[in-house]
Amino acid sequence: MIELLLTPLHYEYMIKAIVVSGVIGGVCGLLSCFVTLKGWSLMGDALSHAIVPGVAVAYLVGLPFALGAFASGLLAAVVMGVVKSKTRIREDAVIGIVFTTFFAAGVLMISLFPSNISLKTIVLGNILGIADSDIIQMLAISAVALLVLVLKWKDLLLFAFDPNQAQSIGLNTTRLNLMLLILLAATAVAALQAVGAVLVIAMLVTPGATAYQLTDRFGRMMLLACGMGIVTSMLGAYISYFLNGSTGGCIVCLQTLVFLMAFFFAPKYGIVAARRKARRTTDALLISGDAHPVPALRGL
Repeated sequence: MIELLLTPLHYEYMIKAIVVSGVIGGVCGLLSCFVTLKGWSLMGDALSHAIVPGVAVAYLVGLPFALGAFASGLLAAVVMGVVKSKTRIREDAVIGIVFTTFFAAGVLMISLFPSNISLKTIVLGNILGIADSDIIQMLAISAVALLVLVLKWKDLLLFAFDPNQAQSIGLNTTRLNLMLLILLAATAVAALQAVGAVLVIAMLVTPGATAYQLTDRFGRMMLLACGMGIVTSMLGAYISYFLNGSTGGCIVCLQTLVFLMAFFFAPKYGIVAARRKARRTTDALLISGDAHPVPALRGL
């Protein structure tokens, strides 16, 4: 039994996939805390799809895919900002229009100029077949993003929680907004190879949303989300070997399972805890005599 469980670790490509998935999962987990607090889940979805044309162009001209994806993501963010500021269209509509346009442009370029690039790889990821050069790119992006988050997390936290307060104490909110967008685009690029453009948004939202239900302290939330991202990503890559299925799919399904567990059983904010609290409140009112029958039952 032990020999069977250790089988994936006999293959170098599996070890690479597990380690790289863990690194990306940890960084995505940290960033997901800010995305959750800021309410940028749709923005993360937009950037994860908007990087597709950048990947296509990079492959066509012979540049590193990370460079093209990063440039495309930032361009999409700028376009969304300009359209939002110059029109009366709601932000969600602007994001939807821009990211679908960018994604469609990427699909069109790939279909018009066939090459070694695979749309399936971009959309679903291919961590098991990742090249060493791509691993170095992903680790470098993850390291830079992690360093910025560690150094600037307090400023980013205040900006995400209360931009007006951040501006009143002298913080440059425009710079912080741009920094968060750059981090989001860079992390989406790093996670692209692991889970693909479709599932990147889950890694950038689910760990933070799960940790948000488990604690009221942001520092603890970051630790929980990071740990959750690392464990679920490494375990998902490991399980995918036995299932012979999508690595990204396994990772995201595990993260969703953890989220559902927190949703129902979180000590303070879970469904079970809320019902228990409501029941205790009702019992206390009945004992004190302050409880009143509901209007529908008063005539019975």
